[in-house]
Amino acid sequence: MHKPAPPIQQFIPKIAAVLAEGYGLRHLRADLVAGLTVAVVALPLSLAIAIASGVPPDRGLITAIVGGFLVSLLGGSRFQIGGPAGAFIVLVMATVQRHGLDGLMLATFLSGLFLSLAGALRLGGFVKFIPYPVTVGFTAGIGVIILASQMRPLLGLTLAGPEPGPFLEKLPALWAAMPTLDPLNLVLGLGAFGLILVQRRVAPRVPGMLLAIVLAGLTVWLLDLPVPTIGSAYGGIAAGLPAPHLPDFTLAKVQAVLPDALAFTLLGAIESLLSAVVADSMTGRRHRSNAELVGQGVANMASACFGGFCVTGTIARTATNVRAGAHGPVAGMIHALTLLVIVLLLAPLASAIPLAALAGVLVSVALHMIDIRAIRTLARTARAELAVLLATLTLTVLRDLTEAIVVGLALGALVFMNRMAQISGVDAMLDEADTESRPQDRSEGRETIVLRLTGAYFFGSAPVIENVLDRIAARPRRLILDLADVPLLDMTGAHSLTGFIRKARDNGMSVTLAAARDQHMDMLRAAGLPEGVVRAPDMAAARRGG
Repeated sequence: MHKPAPPIQQFIPKIAAVLAEGYGLRHLRADLVAGLTVAVVALPLSLAIAIASGVPPDRGLITAIVGGFLVSLLGGSRFQIGGPAGAFIVLVMATVQRHGLDGLMLATFLSGLFLSLAGALRLGGFVKFIPYPVTVGFTAGIGVIILASQMRPLLGLTLAGPEPGPFLEKLPALWAAMPTLDPLNLVLGLGAFGLILVQRRVAPRVPGMLLAIVLAGLTVWLLDLPVPTIGSAYGGIAAGLPAPHLPDFTLAKVQAVLPDALAFTLLGAIESLLSAVVADSMTGRRHRSNAELVGQGVANMASACFGGFCVTGTIARTATNVRAGAHGPVAGMIHALTLLVIVLLLAPLASAIPLAALAGVLVSVALHMIDIRAIRTLARTARAELAVLLATLTLTVLRDLTEAIVVGLALGALVFMNRMAQISGVDAMLDEADTESRPQDRSEGRETIVLRLTGAYFFGSAPVIENVLDRIAARPRRLILDLADVPLLDMTGAHSLTGFIRKARDNGMSVTLAAARDQHMDMLRAAGLPEGVVRAPDMAAARRGG
């Protein structure tokens, strides 16, 4: 007989299981190819996400190197690739604007602590309960915000003042700056975007994003084009990693960045575990959600110590890792080490990369985040879920991500409760055995009535069922409540049912509970079930016991 895995196993990193299976040269070769492939994809994304987040581009590479290595080494997914993610652009930019880079490092470190704590408390399994429309909605909302944030570098606009952060303030500022549009930047940005679009359709195995920024950089360098580049805007990229140090901890700073740290934690847990689920669906493997959260937490703390920012599992890079034939977590570690080698050897060349080309890369990422197919499907088949999606998307764009997720979860729960209430009900019928043995006129009152409850009897369905029960007046001398088809009974439902039973008893009826489960009886007794109510294991016994 198969024994359940011991609880401690859910915290053991996946690399331990992979090595325990036996790790040979063939496996290393597969991981090497996959790791190099993912590094090629991760390089332009790390630079672009950092710049879009309002931090120097080398911070994105630090995040991918330090965070990516530790996510693979300590995480609970066999194929997860960690690094900076487009979903965090909005949150990171807002944090930098409010608290500066030091505040961002502290918020990232605290987020790592919270993620590790969530894993230690075994909260990883709860993330899967976030409704699908909520995840599609906030992801699409973030995509819309990224699109808006990249219009200035893509079009080469010159704004009269600092670019506004809020979406509704940003759009008028961008429109007012349209006369300053620079055709050269537009050509570079649209060229990069178009190349990626064509590459995905014609040659999906070719690293289109890297090819786009390399060609754009070569064009700017060879023709000496007067456009903003990484070098002109940020002074280039440091050739190496900085010395690690802890963020500055003061009570005032911790209190100031705590809301941002909690937002990082919530989104990081959702993104990383969704990415792990995607990898599982592609490979048939199973990740360890709590080990993944602990690994993500350690990676975020380490990233902050080296000057990086939020680390999470990245769906696109993880899927690339799987498609490239990775065998296990070593592929993710090789991806991080490859990026480190690139930083050490090729950092000066990155200075020529135009910001417009990186904007084109992010525009392609943002459009990919807006799942039009999912939105159309919900519009055709599930209007209530579509409303949840649109509410989440709107709040993400106009308010903030945390509020959007909270409201989306609440609306999703209301939709679920309404559906559950609709499939719950009560069927009233004369007891067939009683009718055969004692024919009677209906005006004389029925001897026995069977009420068959179906569906979950919880706080959402209790009012509906109460109305049905109340309409069945206290006419029979005997009442059988059939609970065989009630899979769930909560305390609200138990109070509702015991109230009805008391009313029936006050009207002189005897009450029998048929097929009530032990959990049902525990809840009913806790709700004050009257003495003398008979419990029968099934309907046949209920009829005999009457």
